[in-house]
Amino acid sequence: MRRRYLTLISISVSLFLSACSSGQSAPDNNPPEQPKTSTVEVLNNPLPPRLEALSANWETNWEKHTIPYDEFVSGGPPRDGIPSIENPEFISLREAKDWLSPEEPVMVVNINGDARAYPLQILIWHEIVNDVVGDKPVLISFCPLCNSAIVFDREVNGETYEFGTSGLLVNSDLVMYDRTTETLWQQLTGEAIVGDIVGNQLTMLPSSLVSFENFMSSFPDGIVMSRETGHDRKYGQNPYQGYDSRSSTLFSKEEDHGQLPAMERVVAVSLDNEDKAYPYSVLLDHPVIHDQIAGENVVIFFKKGTASALDSKVIADGKDVGASGVFYPTVDGEKLTFKQDGNDIVDNETGSTWDIFGKATSGPLEGSQLEPIVHGNHFWFSWVAFKPSTDVYQ
Repeated sequence: MRRRYLTLISISVSLFLSACSSGQSAPDNNPPEQPKTSTVEVLNNPLPPRLEALSANWETNWEKHTIPYDEFVSGGPPRDGIPSIENPEFISLREAKDWLSPEEPVMVVNINGDARAYPLQILIWHEIVNDVVGDKPVLISFCPLCNSAIVFDREVNGETYEFGTSGLLVNSDLVMYDRTTETLWQQLTGEAIVGDIVGNQLTMLPSSLVSFENFMSSFPDGIVMSRETGHDRKYGQNPYQGYDSRSSTLFSKEEDHGQLPAMERVVAVSLDNEDKAYPYSVLLDHPVIHDQIAGENVVIFFKKGTASALDSKVIADGKDVGASGVFYPTVDGEKLTFKQDGNDIVDNETGSTWDIFGKATSGPLEGSQLEPIVHGNHFWFSWVAFKPSTDVYQ
């Protein structure tokens, strides 16, 4: 079967030539196993004329794909034009405070007691970090166009993959590729969508998109990814100035995004094939929400104090958009209920105080940890494009 190669679509948008082709920290336990493969329809359609051969360097099997090729567009830079980070360096909190402001957003991962923060002021220029946290190979990913900050296990069916940026987008979302099979993977879903191993699924891991201050307070021994990346970028500056104040998207075909404005941030949760979104506009007024998803009790925490990475020219000056955490509300088999008490979140049963990571910081349950639920902090348009049956919390 003759192999065909994909050409990038020429789109002249200078804002995105510099970048772009969310979150909650896990306690020391492994999340429930997610399926590695899914039953998918593999399309064998020929490439349309506009998607002609670009480079013989691509080894992707373009004849196997699960998404129609008319869904793909170029984000501007070519493959690896936005360079991923391999073998990142880390520094102490004290060192990071020299250039990282308390309100700046960071992605947080905590595996086997290894707590790390990945500043968005760096990720916005690289989008992918291949790392090992707590002896687990992980993929740290951030798509600025979707505000999707997601962490994956890099191991699939016993093989560990390294990932890079493909230069392509679907529904404005980053399309990644692995450097072993050159299969293309959708960032927001973690699904392999083009190539020999289509249908495989990356396992999402619990993570957080919170402020640096949140991380410092909860993980005083944590470490922070260094600006020493081997690349010369304007770390701390936002190449997408004003992006999250737009009323419309740039690379999404849909004009009607249903129940919410396209650029509304939502806490996005999927449990047992049931999808639910909690708008930030609702969480601002109701920072603790108890709900059920697929018959499971869940609680959503929300706290102000985290800057947007996609607002001001300088990320530290970004508007306050807040941060979230999603958990199963039980400790040792006992269900808890929570409320906002001033600036704190407390449980009604014992009066213990809880942080945005779901850990009791004072009171009778001090040291207890709620089990985190994988969730995102995406723009609504990007989430609903992939999850059109999403129920929106009102």
